[in-house]
Amino acid sequence: MKKILGIGNALVDILIRIDRDSLLDQLNLPKGSMQLVNKLRSDEILALLEANEKSFAAGGSAANTIHGLGMLGAPTGYIGVIGEETLGNSFEADMLAAGVRPYLIRSNTETGRAITLISSDSERTFATCLGAAVELTPSNIRQLAPEVFPNYDYLHIEGYLVQNHELIQTAVKLAKANGLKVSLDLASYNVVEANHAFLEEIVKNEVDIIFANEEEAKAFTGHEPEPALHHLAHFCEVAIVKTGSKGSLIKSGEVVTEIGVIPVHPIDTTGAGDLYAAGFLYGHSMGWPLERCGRAGALLAGNIIEELGAKMPLSRWDAVKKAIQ
Repeated sequence: MKKILGIGNALVDILIRIDRDSLLDQLNLPKGSMQLVNKLRSDEILALLEANEKSFAAGGSAANTIHGLGMLGAPTGYIGVIGEETLGNSFEADMLAAGVRPYLIRSNTETGRAITLISSDSERTFATCLGAAVELTPSNIRQLAPEVFPNYDYLHIEGYLVQNHELIQTAVKLAKANGLKVSLDLASYNVVEANHAFLEEIVKNEVDIIFANEEEAKAFTGHEPEPALHHLAHFCEVAIVKTGSKGSLIKSGEVVTEIGVIPVHPIDTTGAGDLYAAGFLYGHSMGWPLERCGRAGALLAGNIIEELGAKMPLSRWDAVKKAIQ
């Protein structure tokens, strides 16, 4: 079985339900976006929502994908930076429990955290304090690459990292030099808008598999889902545009595949895109046809949105693993 390495912002998700979207306006957080905030601002948001019920889970986009792959039984690894405190320890323990090999750099800075505000329609809005995660450097990648990269077949990168251009350039060039396929999840429309020119260069020259939702695809290409798919597929081996409750579109070469969704009762869409990528990459690493890869992605995405947060209980994973085969 092929091996998949992930690289991303190692964060702890703080999940908070909100009963009215006017709170997002009050906090100056555009609905559905990911906004970077400093620790002071993060503390202010938590203080304002002190009365709201909260739950905590190890997170970060690529970490969620790699964790899901590990739970499916794929051989995986993960690169990131965490703090020395309890939250950092719990992040590492969570990855190890999923069978992921962690390549974690420890920092004196607190582990990053993503405040995830869940609206009544299940849409998520993020206020992310990167904390220790921001300390991942090109030098870290260059030091790890000689011993780590040759052991893997794919490098999966979360789009949130593209704000560090040198880091991404270093990672993708070393991945290509070692024969890895590069998978990129665009992650957030506002990150795409802020890094458009850089992303275009990377996607055209280095990326083999690209994941985008409707908003991210439009921010990148200026087009609605289907023409956006054609645009992305012009540069990549495989392009995937996720269209929410309508499913997803996949294109490789001249072949377009439409994937539906499974019947669900959505509670929280946190992690849906990340787990879709996990299912798809699992199938791709197994050499499955793209339609089966997409159905695996849809299966994982459908199951995760019936849970609060980006983690499923073991009982659900048992059912998912049976269904995916």
